[in-house]
Amino acid sequence: MHTMNKKFRSLILAAVSLASLGFASLASRAAVETYAIDSVHSNVAFSIRHFVSKVPGNFTKLSGTIKVDRENLEKSTVNAIIDVSSVTTSNDARDKHLKSDAFFDVAKYPTARFVSIAWKKTGENTFDITGDLTIHGITKSVVLNAELLGFGAGMEGVQLSGWQATTTLKRSDFGMSGPAVLGAALGDEVAITINVEADLKK
Repeated sequence: MHTMNKKFRSLILAAVSLASLGFASLASRAAVETYAIDSVHSNVAFSIRHFVSKVPGNFTKLSGTIKVDRENLEKSTVNAIIDVSSVTTSNDARDKHLKSDAFFDVAKYPTARFVSIAWKKTGENTFDITGDLTIHGITKSVVLNAELLGFGAGMEGVQLSGWQATTTLKRSDFGMSGPAVLGAALGDEVAITINVEADLKK
């Protein structure tokens, strides 16, 4: 009888331990929140030197998800897609040129994608987000200097997160040298600023 009671207690303890591990695992998974990027309230802006000035532009269609671990934001991830055909510089002729095979070649490469690999905390709400950026069919490792702008309630109680990130790219790294006739008129470095509002997915 004593042996049976001992075995029974062992089984109960094992069951409790497994249940505890299961609850802990569930709690860990529940801590990760998935936010969908709101294309209407998000934007990718850029500027590039033209002779002695800078010309601005935007990509107006940005989508994707940000998975946020509030307990450890360095474990967060982002997967974002830019609709390259949404590029606009407020000049129809220039936009058509950018979409052509001289630059983005949107007929062949309609999207650009950023997938994060690592987040490094650099301040209270700032991070260096390293990831793979694919543009024009070429993938390069880039670092986004990102800031968490905050969490809060939006319209109709939707929970939001806000982010801003900056980086500088070289268009030549992505095979977009452009027509030779442009020569030194067009700079190689492109300054990027990304603003994101994302909705918590239920």
